[in-house]
Amino acid sequence: MKRRNFIHHTIFGGMGLHTLYAAPQVFSQTKPSPALRIGICADLHHDIIPDGPRRLKAFIDEMNSVKPDFIIQMGDFCVPQPTNRQIVDIWNEFKGPKYHVLGNHDTDGGYNHQQVVRFLNAQAPYYSFDSNGFHMIVLNANEEVQSKAYAGAVSVISDQQQEWLENDLSQTDLPVLVFCHQGLDNDAGGGVHQGSLIRALFDRNNAQGGTNKVKMVFSGHHHQDYHNTINGIHYVQINSMSYQWMGEKYAHAHYSAEIEKANPGLKYIAPYEDPIWAILTIYQDGTAEIKGRRTVFMPPAPEKLNRPKYHAGYPDVPYISDRKFQLIK
Repeated sequence: MKRRNFIHHTIFGGMGLHTLYAAPQVFSQTKPSPALRIGICADLHHDIIPDGPRRLKAFIDEMNSVKPDFIIQMGDFCVPQPTNRQIVDIWNEFKGPKYHVLGNHDTDGGYNHQQVVRFLNAQAPYYSFDSNGFHMIVLNANEEVQSKAYAGAVSVISDQQQEWLENDLSQTDLPVLVFCHQGLDNDAGGGVHQGSLIRALFDRNNAQGGTNKVKMVFSGHHHQDYHNTINGIHYVQINSMSYQWMGEKYAHAHYSAEIEKANPGLKYIAPYEDPIWAILTIYQDGTAEIKGRRTVFMPPAPEKLNRPKYHAGYPDVPYISDRKFQLIK
């Protein structure tokens, strides 16, 4: 039996799993072996934050110590201009496979998707790959607007990409993890415009196969920290490495006058003191565990500026929560 099929059947088949999945919060005290480990970071925003290299270097150094099966950044990394080459060089210091998701701000300044792909040495604007018996799908929700009725920021997955997605899902029998910059579970909060349609595509595919093939969907973009379960699929938001966006109403200085002058966008954010990221581990028994980093806001914190706690459905927090749950068969 091929290794990936062995892992697939070990995690999602065999005796006892049906009863195990019926009680998703009950876990064995004996820790099983890891089947897959991923380092995940999101929204570095090097073109806004003044210490992007320090933040990214901290992530890469830890990943080289932890040695996950691969790392992935969830978009809004940097624009593809020559002065940002240092960011790509730091990213490439990771001694293992590494992947990119395209963010809406990666094309700021008039760049296109292919320029970003070439600059990052990424695989494509959207693509898929296998790792340790799992199938990964990376989506690009930054395609041109197709509907005149849609007037928001670009967060669209084209009809062509949707067809590719459905075909790609049909071609694998492995458990699937999906990565997309904008949230597919946050329709009203700046997520993917057709998020409900993509979720329906996942649900339809799961129903047709008689098993929950799509297990988890990861997003960045929203600079928040939450986890939703919809029809058995876990939708996990990975908070920004760097800051929470505040906007003009809450404009405030956090850095020295010199730094603020050189970076005009800084007054619109609430920076985190230190970078944050997450490590996802999926164990042989189907348990998924997320270990996130925590820090604090650089003063003044959003609550000190009287920002409503649930202004966008979820609170402003400078951390990624630890989470543990059972993936449904």
